[in-house]
Amino acid sequence: MTSINAPTATLRQDARTIGLIGLAHGSSHFFHLLLPPLFPFLIAEFGYSYSELGLLVSVFFVISGVGQALSGFIVDRVGARPVMFFALSSFVAAGLAASTATGYAGLMAAAALAGLGNAPFHPVDFTILNKRVSAQRLGHGFSVHGISGNLGWATAPVFMAGITAATGSWRTACLCGGLLALVVLAVMVWNRDALDDRQAAGAAPAGKAAAATAALAPEHPMAFLRLPSVWLCFSFFFWTTCSLSVIQSFASPTLQKMYGLPLSQTSMVVTGYMLCGAAGMVVGGFLAGRVARLERTITACLLATAALLVIAGTGVLPGVAAMVFVALAGVGTGLAGPSRDMLIKRAAPPGATGRVYGTVYSGLDLGFSVAAPVFGAMLDAGMTSGIFYGSAAALVLGVASAGVVGIGVAARARAQRMAAA
Repeated sequence: MTSINAPTATLRQDARTIGLIGLAHGSSHFFHLLLPPLFPFLIAEFGYSYSELGLLVSVFFVISGVGQALSGFIVDRVGARPVMFFALSSFVAAGLAASTATGYAGLMAAAALAGLGNAPFHPVDFTILNKRVSAQRLGHGFSVHGISGNLGWATAPVFMAGITAATGSWRTACLCGGLLALVVLAVMVWNRDALDDRQAAGAAPAGKAAAATAALAPEHPMAFLRLPSVWLCFSFFFWTTCSLSVIQSFASPTLQKMYGLPLSQTSMVVTGYMLCGAAGMVVGGFLAGRVARLERTITACLLATAALLVIAGTGVLPGVAAMVFVALAGVGTGLAGPSRDMLIKRAAPPGATGRVYGTVYSGLDLGFSVAAPVFGAMLDAGMTSGIFYGSAAALVLGVASAGVVGIGVAARARAQRMAAA
């Protein structure tokens, strides 16, 4: 009887942990867009320029990027669960700060608190997934993680702008955002046993592997920074996030300028890109658990995405077809997402999961911070095709980084097999 129910119990435990991590990760992406959907309302009330409001976004990602690299060390030292609780509490504080802001300083404080809350999420999420989820379902865990992030991005504008329109108050929308984070925090606390990375479930090493890990001489906490794979993964995130940032920020106005389509129509392309990305991640979760050379999956998917963006940038397509091509490009990035996360897991040395994910994912924040002003200047200069060409070029550079990481991981695996023989 035990042997029949054990797999079911493991599946139930894995699904519970994966679902909780997905909810938490979706909330972090939601708070990426706590303030940007409200910019028109903030301009109407305070008279700020878009440059001043754009600085709030930069503050968010700078704090998040620096904090993400540092929080990995904290996660490895004290565990992921208490750091998650702190992060969600910061989101609650960010919503309250925004709802009571009387000027620029208050909005800046809200952006800073939201960035502080966002900082730990990738080291927290991936540490818990890697420790709590069975190896055969880890790819699906990474898939749900990525999908939830896309859904958080898709939900925030509707939530914030919708509540503002319904109540006539952007402050009420911010307060509701804070209350939403409070609900998520309560759910995490109630289910805290499923988030305890100090008591690993299915994915922990056992038997000889565990003994070998325990026998390893302790390394300096910064030793992982000497690994080329860490910095290659960092560069991979930087380049692919630059591409994502371009699509999120500039695909709609670029399509409007190139093809003469109304903004009301082109604004749907980002939603389409995110939904296609979510669909790709569902399939990508199966691929990540079954493919040995993950970098090959990443290469094929991202090069196909780059090709679609280049075709859209040529201007030879009908306008609606160009929108479809850009939206479908999200499928490739979605397919590659779980394989990307699994590749980082394989590249990370034992005992340094939080530090590695924290450092690597800070490349995401740097990409968001750098890409917007660079490609914004290109659009101001009338380089419309360059928006899509540049996004595609960034993906190609990301593919190069992933390819080198994959080669290193494969070489290390061969060396371990030879040593074991």
